[in-house]
Amino acid sequence: MVNLSTPTLQRYNQMKERKIRYDSTVVEHSCLVIDAKNQNIVLFHKIVDSFTMKANKTKLTIPKGSYTIAYYWRDRPYNLYIWRDNRGNYLGAYFNIVKNTYMTDHFVSFEDLIIDIMVLPSGDYFILDEDELPEPLDRFENGSVQHTLNLLTDTIDIFLSKVISETEKTYSHEELLPWLNK
Repeated sequence: MVNLSTPTLQRYNQMKERKIRYDSTVVEHSCLVIDAKNQNIVLFHKIVDSFTMKANKTKLTIPKGSYTIAYYWRDRPYNLYIWRDNRGNYLGAYFNIVKNTYMTDHFVSFEDLIIDIMVLPSGDYFILDEDELPEPLDRFENGSVQHTLNLLTDTIDIFLSKVISETEKTYSHEELLPWLNK
């Protein structure tokens, strides 16, 4: 159970994000806890290397010096990254479809199910990595990924705008600046 009131888990403690890819390789990032409740945790991660995602002819670049506010839910089949630049401007968002999200006082871990949704500041979104699936989407993971994808795309406008608004109110850029400038 994750809870900010436990002595070992406090705001701005370091925590590892552990992503287990579908091929079983593991990628870890060092993050800071900015909020935690029994079923979810929110982490801050400074972007130290610029990266670009592509969907068709559309590109989304997250520059060095930007940051991620990442939401993880124990009881949801996805997580969400909200990206801001070094001035606090919204750059875009990213949904990972996942399973087996696990949280401790030291790390949050999840199994990545390949399919992701990249969302541009305009609200346009793109489904990523369908070409990497080992079988058709409707059969992959017994249809659970297709189900989650449908759920997200059916509600993405309302859900994402609500989370972005709450993120801006709850985790002000000014509050996060000391961690961005480290």
